[in-house]
Amino acid sequence: MTPIVDPNLANPETVLGALDFAGVAVFAATGALAAAQQRHDLVTFAFFGAITGVGGGTLRDLLIGAPVFWVQDWRYIAVCLVASVAVWMVGARPWRFRALLWLDAIGLAAYGVMGAAKAEAFHAAPLICVVMGALTACFGGVVRDLLAGQPSILLRREITVSAALLAATVFVVARVLGLDAWPAALIAAPCGFALRAGALMWGWSLPAFPGTPSRG
Repeated sequence: MTPIVDPNLANPETVLGALDFAGVAVFAATGALAAAQQRHDLVTFAFFGAITGVGGGTLRDLLIGAPVFWVQDWRYIAVCLVASVAVWMVGARPWRFRALLWLDAIGLAAYGVMGAAKAEAFHAAPLICVVMGALTACFGGVVRDLLAGQPSILLRREITVSAALLAATVFVVARVLGLDAWPAALIAAPCGFALRAGALMWGWSLPAFPGTPSRG
């Protein structure tokens, strides 16, 4: 089936387009901040920023059979580079690593919605749209943590992936109920951000499997 590509997905002047570029920018910034923790050079900053910024969207596009978005539009890589250089220029400020967590929260919410919207544009089933939203939001962070030698977001009990899942789910449900894409996005993205913000401020986490780990 020929995909119906919503032009809003590539237009930064629209809500979904703005979320797309915002998600790339903030994830690129978190990649650069991870490089800062390791005191890498500017080239490595740019590499961390680019791989984190476009990693999740790249995997999503490959899975749904879409043209890889940053290959089709050079502005995405440019946004990654600008975000990386901005982090470099900020320098060793005491608040920068806390900023990484809040930028990640914004990225999870924005890209959870954006990934679901892109999958919907390519006629994926609602459940697959939710999965693609979470994958888009989280895979770049998984790669970032791997490169930086940090524990993966998938292995932390704090709420991270769940925030992306919530944003994607609210968006998909709103669309199934007949809401247009942009109002659905305006509802869904704040929901995902609020969940992640609550985890950052009040330590929310999902319950662990009961019992003690087996030995041997």
